[in-house]
Amino acid sequence: MTKNLLAALLLLVILPARAAEWQAVPAISALFASAQLDGTFVVYDPDAQRLRGHNQVRAETRFVPASTFKIANSLIGLSVGAVSSVDEVIPYTGDAEPFIRAWARDMGLRDAIALSNVPIYQALARRIALPRMQETLQQLHYGNADTGTVVDRFWLDGPLAISAVEQTRFLARLARQQLPLPHNVQMAVREILLLERGDDWRLYGKTGWQNAPGAGVGWWVGWVEQGDRVQAFALNIDITTPADADQRIALGKASLQQLGLLPLP
Repeated sequence: MTKNLLAALLLLVILPARAAEWQAVPAISALFASAQLDGTFVVYDPDAQRLRGHNQVRAETRFVPASTFKIANSLIGLSVGAVSSVDEVIPYTGDAEPFIRAWARDMGLRDAIALSNVPIYQALARRIALPRMQETLQQLHYGNADTGTVVDRFWLDGPLAISAVEQTRFLARLARQQLPLPHNVQMAVREILLLERGDDWRLYGKTGWQNAPGAGVGWWVGWVEQGDRVQAFALNIDITTPADADQRIALGKASLQQLGLLPLP
């Protein structure tokens, strides 16, 4: 038996054993039913190789990442030197009257990710350019890693797509600084994603809304740290009205609370 054939057979044995177990959580499904929203929520425990949540089929279905891609965009921009730091100011070149008026100024990634500033991140993508973007997305195993031909729209309109499960695996590696990128780059992006913290926990995250302000798919993704323990999560829902978008974080937090990953209010 050749070494290559032996290696292939070993992979067939090892990979199924390492596949993450899925555990449905009825209490989270009840939250979605109460909110009258179609969607999914999944938490990935990389230590236990376990997935827990609501709607496994949808959790494994790819959607356009929308502004959750700002996480990967930041990582790639810093790693290729398109910006020197999360505080290097990028000139604003978008519309004079954008969807969110606070976007209309020059800013660095620290402020731009907090405001989910689309024009600033489009400018960053143009600095990176398609070849480097495509290559790095493939290295990161980010969804289908397909950038298409339009460098500043592929995460908003497609063809880039990623599932909720894939989001959690990507974010778990970022949380643990296990991506194939410089350690300082991963640490810088982790820092600007921090949303809340308590005595023994930290919450990191980013929202997204495909086709905002119209109907589309809404996201909230991130992770919770409790000591050395990392639990990555991803929520996506069908948005039919702006009020649906307002429920992304509230529903996500309630789901995390059901799993004991955030304190009850």
